[in-house]
Amino acid sequence: MARPERNREESELIEKLVHINRVAKVVKGGRRFGFAALVVVGDQRGRVGFGNGKAREVPEAIRKATEAAKKNMIRVPLREGRTLHHDINGRHGAGKVLLRTASAGTGIIAGGPMRAVFDALGVQDVVTKSQGSANPYNMVRATFDALKNQNSPRQIAAKRNKKVADIVARRGDVKVASGDDATSEAADQAE
Repeated sequence: MARPERNREESELIEKLVHINRVAKVVKGGRRFGFAALVVVGDQRGRVGFGNGKAREVPEAIRKATEAAKKNMIRVPLREGRTLHHDINGRHGAGKVLLRTASAGTGIIAGGPMRAVFDALGVQDVVTKSQGSANPYNMVRATFDALKNQNSPRQIAAKRNKKVADIVARRGDVKVASGDDATSEAADQAE
């Protein structure tokens, strides 16, 4: 029974080819070319993975990379199914990225390799900045480093043994206290 369900899940995955690199090995008769592919795979509902594959032919390299991406998928908690819960930095080698939440309608503001990750993840609103290396491998790995450290209010509440409502401040309930109001408010809370 589990087989048809697994096949259906795999068919719903979208694949994004991020980068293809051609390498040459010099031999007695000339050059032998090989190809390396970087692929991002996701279900557009919070699961995403990446992989790389190397082969003598491009389609074979892409196939290997896709299989590797499906094996190391991670789940990322999304706020309202469209953006991240909080701003976060990611790093891998010289690749540094900054991921920021965005209001509805902002869209995906990201460079090539990061854009592929967010398209596959299903994020609709995010602002990103690559602050280090422009190497696509390092950018994708730095993005995944940041996404792995993304926490939802539910996860934070569970760690602290609190309710989600205690963790999340409602935007309408937040008051800005000024001078006399602050002292009277503090007195009211003390009673």
